[in-house]
Amino acid sequence: MSAKRCYYETLEVERTADESKLKSAFRKLAMKWHPDKNPGDAESEVRFKEINEAYEVLKDGQKRAAYDRFGHAAFEQGAGGGGPGFGAGFASSFSDIFEDLFGMASQRGRGGRERGADLRYNMEITLEEAFQGKTAQIEIPVSVTCESCSGTGAKAGTKPKTCSHCGGQGRLRQAQGFFTLERTCPACQGRGQTIEDACASCSGQGRVSRERTLSVNIPQGVEDGTRIRLAGEGEAGVRGGPPGDLYIFLSLSAHEFFQRDGADLHCRVPISMVTAALGGEFEVPTIDKGKTRVKIPAGTQSNRRFRIASKGMPVLRSRQTGDMYVQVVVETPQNLTKKQQDLLSEFEKLSSGATQPESVGFFSKVKDFFGNRASP
Repeated sequence: MSAKRCYYETLEVERTADESKLKSAFRKLAMKWHPDKNPGDAESEVRFKEINEAYEVLKDGQKRAAYDRFGHAAFEQGAGGGGPGFGAGFASSFSDIFEDLFGMASQRGRGGRERGADLRYNMEITLEEAFQGKTAQIEIPVSVTCESCSGTGAKAGTKPKTCSHCGGQGRLRQAQGFFTLERTCPACQGRGQTIEDACASCSGQGRVSRERTLSVNIPQGVEDGTRIRLAGEGEAGVRGGPPGDLYIFLSLSAHEFFQRDGADLHCRVPISMVTAALGGEFEVPTIDKGKTRVKIPAGTQSNRRFRIASKGMPVLRSRQTGDMYVQVVVETPQNLTKKQQDLLSEFEKLSSGATQPESVGFFSKVKDFFGNRASP
């Protein structure tokens, strides 16, 4: 009995070859020595079996480690299994290879009925509509079930017939040597049925295009990017198949006064320097089309926020409501008259550290800072 060839020599790779190199070498040699390409050649069949055996061992990390240590003795007398031939490991060795080569990825779906496609509709709403909720009417172009044939695609009074090429399976199988190739039936395009007399209204598709008006309920509190699903309102299925769904994606238009942050609303209000200094009140609008008064205490600084409870947005599918925040921004006077300039100059002369504590404190620290740097 002749000695068995080294598995690495059989696959024509180095002992350091990684998984990708092993797979590439195996695919190349398997195609070269395949019995179908070499009919009647006994040597090709032997080489083909040797290639399979070598790859079956070397692709497995544990088997490869055992082979590297003990050689072929690691698998003798049933120790590691995997003798030559086409055992259970054969299919696993070749399935990924021949799916790559022939595009044989499994496709289990078949039959004449196919689910309709899902549709997307983009809708823009205002912040007030998101606050109140609304019922919107939309018109969408959509495929609906053909009324003439009830979605079968066949002329009235007739029915689709089982495809004679594939026996209704939608797939054709063809044996090639050790392998069985499966492909979509070209006669019925995988549906398993054929139509001899097509419906004139839908040309055998089982559906026609129509403009459809739908009523959409927009709940209170929806946010930008909210998705609403309307089950069964998408494209009609092919030849009586179930319809797809309609997905409505909401976007909120920018508001003139409010900025939204979750359930809270923010409003930026400019106030005069005098109001900030002496205090006062002003009215701001609310999202519920009302008004509310905001009281400003004397000495209010710019960017201070005032919270108005429960005047924000409703929380979706909840009884909770957010708050409204009013941020005041002190506006610096511009285009002053001579008298106004004189009055402000007089005010500046009368000012003290108590009048403007932040600025006085800051410049005092700056003076000390430079003084310390100047001293030795």
